[in-house]
Amino acid sequence: MATPGFRPTHVVPQHGMSAWESPDPARPTVALDPLLPVQLVERRGDWGHVRCANGWSAWVDGRFLVAVPADPPAADGPLARTADPRPLLARADQALGDYRAAVEALASGGLDGEAFQARTRGRRVGVVVDGESVWLYDAQHGRWVYADGTRLSTFATDEAPRAAVVDHAATQVVTPDGP
Repeated sequence: MATPGFRPTHVVPQHGMSAWESPDPARPTVALDPLLPVQLVERRGDWGHVRCANGWSAWVDGRFLVAVPADPPAADGPLARTADPRPLLARADQALGDYRAAVEALASGGLDGEAFQARTRGRRVGVVVDGESVWLYDAQHGRWVYADGTRLSTFATDEAPRAAVVDHAATQVVTPDGP
């Protein structure tokens, strides 16, 4: 029986994890099952206090919890600016290549630490590939996107959602950036 109001924020890693009665490694309790949905209710350094759907709680090494993504906000149209993942993959590849070249120059003595910092300042790239799924950071638009190989969809953004503005004269909804 699930506790009312329980909404998981994380799941236990696929191999399970140890749990403790308190944030003290000397007080172990029953291990948590693999992929068990949990709700992270408190953090103390690396320790995470989690609650299970049945109301039971324990302390775990919070660094190993796997975050459950929040559903993206509902919208009338797709949030992604493009449905084709290839341009974003090409930009991520270029950014990683530029960073790799800077690392090579630093390692070979062609750059000093200050020049390396200047060359890489502001560079952001993020790619996670898991089988057919890929998560890419779109630095140009400040968002993480998910792709299944054919289509992109916004997964998370750096900014809070912007409110729509109603243009009563045109009787259409527009965002601050346009329709």
